[in-house]
Amino acid sequence: MSDLSSNGFGWSGSRVAMQIASVIAAGLCITNASAAEPAPQELGTVTVTATRIAETPYNVPASISVVSGETFSNDTLGVNLSEGVRAVPGLLARNRQDYAQEEQVSIRGFGANSTFGILGVRLYVDDIPATQPDGQGAVSNFNYASADRVEVLRGPFSTLYGNSAGGVIAIYTADGAEVPTISGGATGGSYGTYRADLGTSGTKGITDYNLHFTHFYTDGYRQHARARRESFNGKVNFQLSERSRLSLLGNFLSAPLVQDPMGLTPAMFDANPRQVAAPANTYNTRKSTQQAQLGAVYEYKPSDAQSFRVLTYYGQRLITQFLSIPRANQLAAASPGGAINLNNIYSGGDARWTYKSNFLERPFNVVAGLTFDNFNQHRKGYNNFTSVTDLGVQGTLRRDERNNVYNFDQYLEANWAFAEQWLAFAGVRRSQVNFDSDDQYPVDVNHPDTSGSKHYVATTPVAGLLYKVKPWMNLHASYGAGFQTPTIDQLSYRLDGSAGLNFGLKPARSNNGEVGAKFRLATHTQANVAVFGAITRKELVIASNTFGRSTYQNVGSTRRRGVEAGLDTELATDWKLQLAYTYVDATVREAYLTCAGPGCTTPTVPVAVGNRLPGVPQSNAFVALRWGGETGWHAGLNGQYLSKIAANDTNTVYAPSYGLLGLDTGYVFVLPRWRVRTFVRVDNLLDKSYVSAISVNDGNGRFYYPGTDRTAMAGFSFEWK
Repeated sequence: MSDLSSNGFGWSGSRVAMQIASVIAAGLCITNASAAEPAPQELGTVTVTATRIAETPYNVPASISVVSGETFSNDTLGVNLSEGVRAVPGLLARNRQDYAQEEQVSIRGFGANSTFGILGVRLYVDDIPATQPDGQGAVSNFNYASADRVEVLRGPFSTLYGNSAGGVIAIYTADGAEVPTISGGATGGSYGTYRADLGTSGTKGITDYNLHFTHFYTDGYRQHARARRESFNGKVNFQLSERSRLSLLGNFLSAPLVQDPMGLTPAMFDANPRQVAAPANTYNTRKSTQQAQLGAVYEYKPSDAQSFRVLTYYGQRLITQFLSIPRANQLAAASPGGAINLNNIYSGGDARWTYKSNFLERPFNVVAGLTFDNFNQHRKGYNNFTSVTDLGVQGTLRRDERNNVYNFDQYLEANWAFAEQWLAFAGVRRSQVNFDSDDQYPVDVNHPDTSGSKHYVATTPVAGLLYKVKPWMNLHASYGAGFQTPTIDQLSYRLDGSAGLNFGLKPARSNNGEVGAKFRLATHTQANVAVFGAITRKELVIASNTFGRSTYQNVGSTRRRGVEAGLDTELATDWKLQLAYTYVDATVREAYLTCAGPGCTTPTVPVAVGNRLPGVPQSNAFVALRWGGETGWHAGLNGQYLSKIAANDTNTVYAPSYGLLGLDTGYVFVLPRWRVRTFVRVDNLLDKSYVSAISVNDGNGRFYYPGTDRTAMAGFSFEWK
């Protein structure tokens, strides 16, 4: 296989790519052995909007997957992103079994080294950013009970979303049902875990609505891992006229007390994966979160060719977190304390113009828009003690600063079907990200005024081609540039321990390319395969990670390259098969130095060329076989395999590979006004011990977040019309 480009995307794993393509081809042949030239089928008719030009995924020159909202609500707990996206190639979402931390989410290796929040992947709820302007995001406010679909955009086209867009995950709330409906359900299972939800959806005159509330609680698989979460999501649409529509959006999250068991060392994991690190109990590590946001979208079509769309939003997120930083370390003069209080207020908007016409008598679409996002943070740090014996409580104020980050971006996109079988797509985004920090706690020589500001600018172009070889096969290729600024948290601490933000950090910049094929065969078969590569310069990596605080540095360059493939088919009546496989070779291209061990202030440990990037498995495979129809009995068997994963930059610690099996079954009752779905499921059927997520480069060696042993749950859901 030839190189993707001359920029170093060259990949020696062509044999793996050929094997994956062979598997896909074999699957297609099985389902369509008698059709040498099949007619086109109306598959995947859902319209995706992640590229801002509405189209079916099959006709988009990019790797994009759509997960139905039912995937998260049928026969699952329905509170974690990782439950519904395992069949999406290129995407890896890992549940830490620690609800004080966000799930570990990465796309093609981007975002895998995050020790907090979600980095490298842009997140959206009904087009409202769940990612801050600095690039840090969260999925904890996603309410899957009201979801219509989740779109996952991978590869170069993600860069059209600006800062930190190694991929895009967008959840969309369903419109109101034509017939007024009340729905809900409850699920309970191992380790005191349960979830209950209730919602209503319907249409009344010019209005349709979808409102849903979810309650979740768990005692946790591990000690000191209790969590409680309530969330609400709602959308109300007003069809003001034939050409205008207004949507009002509301989202609320309350997680008043979530314990943090933290990670385990490999030795602790081997001895007892359910145990907790001693400092978690000593300092009662925990987190509370409150978030509320409102949004509005106005759409107006003055003609069939033109449309205007304006989105605006406002929200607030309050966080209080107690860390396990030892009291002795907080006695240092410049220490910012071990308890954090954040008051985050965010707002913004997006204005977009879309034009659809013909150019040289061929279909032509163009989108132009402006985006402004503003994030204000009042950050306070306190000691997490009041005396030698009173630990895990709020003590003396040690840090007080106001941080502001905003971006002002402009974007332009266009596609043109310049020939019968060809579609060209091009876009460009101009991004400006500003950081400003106002230190309100200068006390003495140990706490000087560390106020400052930083300004980042980037232009990220992308271009792609789609070639319709046959009605049942499309080929596509794309290439683009991307960038990732440091986040506020990455700027928060300096390696030498002095006070103030680390404004010496620079943005990482990447070049991304992919080539792929999409297939639609038989009545219910679709498949895709893509080969991809990305070179990142000035990669942001952890310099030190000690006592819950990470400092960062820029290093030379890294490379991510690989192949992904997916197959979704119906083998026979009521029998469905899903396959997904991702191979990622993520390595260091230029050697650098890093820290090792607590208290390090000068990187001295070499990270060699060819070392694997931590948090990225080379292989990730998923298979699911399901039987059953819309009513009566149904059952499913699924399996997932992850290869071993480096836990640190030096590659001295690896989380072992593992394979998991799951089984579920249930019955669907359909009555004149009622539909009731029941289920029971068992996860980790073979009771394997495995590491579910990684705390990358943890300075205390607590790299592992254990996954659960064999667990069972049962539940029901209902719809009443």
